[in-house]
Amino acid sequence: MTPALALQDVACTFVSADKPGQRYTAVAGVSLTVGAGEFVSVVGPTGCGKSTLLNLGAGLLQPSTGTVSVFGAPLVGINSRAGYMFQAESLMPWRTALGNVMAGLEFRAVAPADAKAQAEDWLRRVGLGDFGDRYPHQMSGGMRKRASLAQTLVLNPDIILMDEPFSALDVQTRQLMENELLALWQAGSQGRKAVLFITHDLDEAIALSDRVVVLSAGPASHPIGEFTVDLDRPRDVAEVRSTPRFVELHQAIWAVLRDEVLKGYQQQLQPR
Repeated sequence: MTPALALQDVACTFVSADKPGQRYTAVAGVSLTVGAGEFVSVVGPTGCGKSTLLNLGAGLLQPSTGTVSVFGAPLVGINSRAGYMFQAESLMPWRTALGNVMAGLEFRAVAPADAKAQAEDWLRRVGLGDFGDRYPHQMSGGMRKRASLAQTLVLNPDIILMDEPFSALDVQTRQLMENELLALWQAGSQGRKAVLFITHDLDEAIALSDRVVVLSAGPASHPIGEFTVDLDRPRDVAEVRSTPRFVELHQAIWAVLRDEVLKGYQQQLQPR
């Protein structure tokens, strides 16, 4: 079956802004696929190029070498079949929750009444049905993340790209959001979407995913391990962490990841 998203032997090299002539290769030799309806997480040390892979999949970056394809077709320009949920706040502060969720539909020239109805429906799905008139500064961190999730899903993307979307939340709110994400993903009216999820949290990666891909420390990061997560679905992200199989997977993946995390930490300490 043709994957929803495929990166084939990609590399991405940047020219240093503060050191003219110096180049930095963020990722190299990366081949990665996400099947239709598959949830894939990528973990790796800080600075290993995880977000670079998302930006390649979104069409925000072009690979220096290699190819990116979407449902078998070469990606040219922005990936119109993908929705991107950022780590940083993506809500427009001058718009209400309803206005933020409607924004993407408005940009697509959806009729105002239809855009409002769809946005209200998605706010209800993420538990914000009574908060559509709130501005971002009037919402908690968890509420803003719910609004951002609705903002992404209302466009019905075939591929969902997520860059550490819950990292700023407290543990309890984070687990609630993870469960809500899984519930929405599993209950999609048009089938599960393909998800490429970036995280530093190995527990989160295992609890959510069908597969976990491990990247090496940079520069020129590349996959050094791939693990199938054979835990039953549906899952509760808190309860699944106590199962023997979860512990086995965590130990196996950490055995590959640990040395790379140490390398990445040492690189962060080196003067630039």
